[in-house]
Amino acid sequence: MEIFQVRCRWPRLNIQQGATLAETGRRVKRGVARTWERMALQVECSELSLIGDREENQDRVAIARSPAAVLLIAIDGMGGHADGAKAAAVATETIVEAFRRAPQPLFDPQGFLHLTIGKAHANLVQLGNGQRMEARPRATCALCLVQDGMAWFAHVGDSRIYQLRQRQVSRRTRDHSHVELLLQEGLITEEEISNHPMRNYVECCLGGNLALPGMSVGSARRLQPGDLLLVCTDGFWSGLEDSDVASCAAGNETVEQGLRRLATQAVRANGPHSDNTSVAALRWLG
Repeated sequence: MEIFQVRCRWPRLNIQQGATLAETGRRVKRGVARTWERMALQVECSELSLIGDREENQDRVAIARSPAAVLLIAIDGMGGHADGAKAAAVATETIVEAFRRAPQPLFDPQGFLHLTIGKAHANLVQLGNGQRMEARPRATCALCLVQDGMAWFAHVGDSRIYQLRQRQVSRRTRDHSHVELLLQEGLITEEEISNHPMRNYVECCLGGNLALPGMSVGSARRLQPGDLLLVCTDGFWSGLEDSDVASCAAGNETVEQGLRRLATQAVRANGPHSDNTSVAALRWLG
């Protein structure tokens, strides 16, 4: 678990036309000082990945951060294809590197997420060059960017993002999967997803075909103090009810404690053949 503080946003400096270089410098310094005093962004973050009952952990989770933003990352290498672990590692490295190289704060968060997912996809396609199409490495992903008191979601496949508020799931991403389509059509219930025979069939993913996969990139949502954001792989959410996930926002435990409790519960619920179980989370402190 880590609690850290970052500050961002440039104030209006009100520099007059014709101002000397020295005066401009003084105003910039005063502006930066005001920024650091007024624009505190406080968050509590943690990440966890359990191997479950598998021989290899093909999930990757990461938290990338700068003085202006935080990016939660969950990648699930698809075990039915070659090099699932390598696919997850390459995708994660691509996304983290893109975040580190991007000017902060991000001018266009949605555009950044879209382009970064595209880069990760292209790198996985390149990783699979020379292999049969059905054997090429693939992965699903979920990204949550926090900046300026707002959150942006982006995902491909069935890795999920949850926003918890007042001990309830206030928002979650919709999986790019066959069972999600059945759910939206009212043909199955939320509780039936985890045990459905086609629960592992995703409609799109990173890698495989050269064409850019279908992805969901959401618009900004304003955060409230106490909001908890989770990005996770299907091994995590498939073993939990929404009420279980929401319990992590009760406020009577640290983010790290809550994630460990829920991940352990998910592995137990999905046993004796539980999948890799991975999650990263951020609590917005205001």
